[in-house]
Amino acid sequence: MDRRSFIRRGALAGAGAGAAALASPAVAQDRITWRMVTTWPKNFPGLGVGAQRLADRITAASGGRLTVQVYAAGEMVPPLQSLDAVIDGTAEMSHGAAYYWQNKSTALSYFTGVPYGMTAAELAAWVQHMGGQQLWDEVYDQFGVQGFLSGNTGTQAGGWFRDELTGLDSLKGVRFRTPGLGGRVWEKLGATVTNMAAGEIFQALQSGALDAAEFVGPYNDLALGFYQVAKNYYFPSFVEPGLATELVVDKAKYQALPDDLQAIVRDVCQAEYDTVSADFVANDPRALKTLVEEHGVQVRQFPQEILEAGAQASMEIIGELRDSDDEMTRKVTEHFIESLNVMRTRTEGNDLNFIQARAKYFTL
Repeated sequence: MDRRSFIRRGALAGAGAGAAALASPAVAQDRITWRMVTTWPKNFPGLGVGAQRLADRITAASGGRLTVQVYAAGEMVPPLQSLDAVIDGTAEMSHGAAYYWQNKSTALSYFTGVPYGMTAAELAAWVQHMGGQQLWDEVYDQFGVQGFLSGNTGTQAGGWFRDELTGLDSLKGVRFRTPGLGGRVWEKLGATVTNMAAGEIFQALQSGALDAAEFVGPYNDLALGFYQVAKNYYFPSFVEPGLATELVVDKAKYQALPDDLQAIVRDVCQAEYDTVSADFVANDPRALKTLVEEHGVQVRQFPQEILEAGAQASMEIIGELRDSDDEMTRKVTEHFIESLNVMRTRTEGNDLNFIQARAKYFTL
């Protein structure tokens, strides 16, 4: 190689390096960091871990262009103020459950779980393929945010009770932690209902401020230590048949993202819906085994009288919402009912018959 070629190639290489150096600050400026506040304790099985995994997957899938920092319950704001933190701009994301915010709009309860309502599979089908997401967007548009399904616990446990339930009379005056429309059902059955965040329940049970509590199921409840106070564990919940978590984002900031980053947020949430569901299916039975064999928990089923009264109360509440003065609540309720009546023909006519046959005839 002659001297002129060497100099020319060196100059080109230097120019390339200089261009790269000049470009790097622009790349850095394109990187975005968002804060996610959650309603869950740090490293909480299934839900808190799911929130962290969702954040990590967004960060990884975007190559760090959108980095999500997670703040567990109480680290930035109190757990039940997570949505407000997004609305007022304190955070860009929140991870929780839509029925925690029913004081803002009762319609939001439909996007978490409804007594005697949709299973996890049915809820996903409604939101993704039957127009549920569009209705959810309408509800949240009132607050400048957007919600995405981000996980599902499946059918939850019915709750922990100090005393065994013999019928409806057993519920009179029972101080019970349970949220959402399910809480309204239990009130109709005679309980005194309150809602509180996961990290507050054990102390309330231990102090006697609560007589009973439900949160999710064995996977979470083992970690929360409820078995230390109450030993009667009822299955299944009839008010929480398929409980979804949500990721809520500041809508204006979300829509300002490039299309690929918007797609990453949306698609990671959908992937996490399946991942969280599988996590609970795998770990609930193992946790229940530990509760029974190592901690003396008594697994019980609700008396038929309570199940029947719960169904009647649920129908009354949904009927009231169907006739609500709030147009959005009426609209979502009607759509939910129509969609459930379509999907239940498959779930009850196909899935249920298979489960019953497997339970009766198939043993390995």
